[in-house]
Amino acid sequence: MSKYLNSKVNRIPQSVIGEMQVLCASQKGIIPLSIGEPDFDTPWHIREEAIYALKNNKTHYTVSYGMGDLREEIANYLNRKFNLKYNKEQIIATLGASEAIDITFRCILEEGDEVILCKPAYVAYEPIITMAGGKTVSIELKEENNFKLKKEDLIKAITPKTKAILLNFPSNPTGGVMTKEDLDEIVPILKESGIVIISDEIYAELTYDFDHYSIANYDELKDQVVLVSGFSKAYAMTGWRLGYICANQDLAEGIRMVRDYTIMSPNTFAQYGAVEALKHGDNDIEKMKAEFERRRNYVVSRLNDMGLKCAKPNGAFYAFPNVSSTGMDGREFAMRLVKEKQVAVVPGIAFGENSGNNIRISYASKMEDIKEALNRIEEFVKENTK
Repeated sequence: MSKYLNSKVNRIPQSVIGEMQVLCASQKGIIPLSIGEPDFDTPWHIREEAIYALKNNKTHYTVSYGMGDLREEIANYLNRKFNLKYNKEQIIATLGASEAIDITFRCILEEGDEVILCKPAYVAYEPIITMAGGKTVSIELKEENNFKLKKEDLIKAITPKTKAILLNFPSNPTGGVMTKEDLDEIVPILKESGIVIISDEIYAELTYDFDHYSIANYDELKDQVVLVSGFSKAYAMTGWRLGYICANQDLAEGIRMVRDYTIMSPNTFAQYGAVEALKHGDNDIEKMKAEFERRRNYVVSRLNDMGLKCAKPNGAFYAFPNVSSTGMDGREFAMRLVKEKQVAVVPGIAFGENSGNNIRISYASKMEDIKEALNRIEEFVKENTK
């Protein structure tokens, strides 16, 4: 590492996903089941609204925290879809959900504050916490519990130094969810602790078998919760880079103040497209969700049939099978799979130290590609299972 980099950067580990990308770039004919991006194009009516904005010279800065119309529509949408009550002054538009999480941690953490992180976890969370001066305290979510957060584990993780907890349900990489009944168990503990709850609900719309229930629905926790979401997954708007934060008034004002000095404003014409998505995009979500659910059922069935134990994910678009039955760990399995069968998956170790026997498979790819990839994986398993 360069001597000019600060010690926090030097503490960030090399990305396993980055290593996989290098391998994929050196191979031809790769089927990527490694990418957390919907294969659908952004619905045309949303693109059309952004094009119209460009044609009408909507190319200048907005206020740093997003257009009033956008924040109003986010509030309307959250109320209609999830019964969440926010006003537009409590909402900040961001450059995707990742920036929302980054700016929140930079605003709330003092050097050395502890942040509880449920693992397996999205690869960016821990580096973001480190760069903001925080110290990660991990809770390992177990396969036998369908990767749910259990109250006894939460109680053990909270200390006098705990400043916040980061929740991500539905989860990347496991697809695990927390139902209302699950949340009821941990709400009293979170209330008593008084810690900040950052809830990344970017996959909220992609919940199968039952409706999503947010931690922000609990009135007794409302002031503690920072709700993070965005447009990338539900509306297939990954490249638009637009997300949002919902928080109590004081915290929202503090975050807005910091953003005034760092981000001039989200992409202007993207905001016009997002308003259209919120107003008229419910049917788009349902169509994509139905297709993701169809793929989920197929993927989970195939994986279990070939001997790779895989719980049925209730959200997002990932499966997280255990490959230890092959005699390989997830890293060896993934690296050999891409070299020998030209199928890219992500080793589970990228998401947490205790997920070394897992791989993450994204079913946000076309069904014909998924079928061919699983045929190749089945061949690979048969060739290598002892």
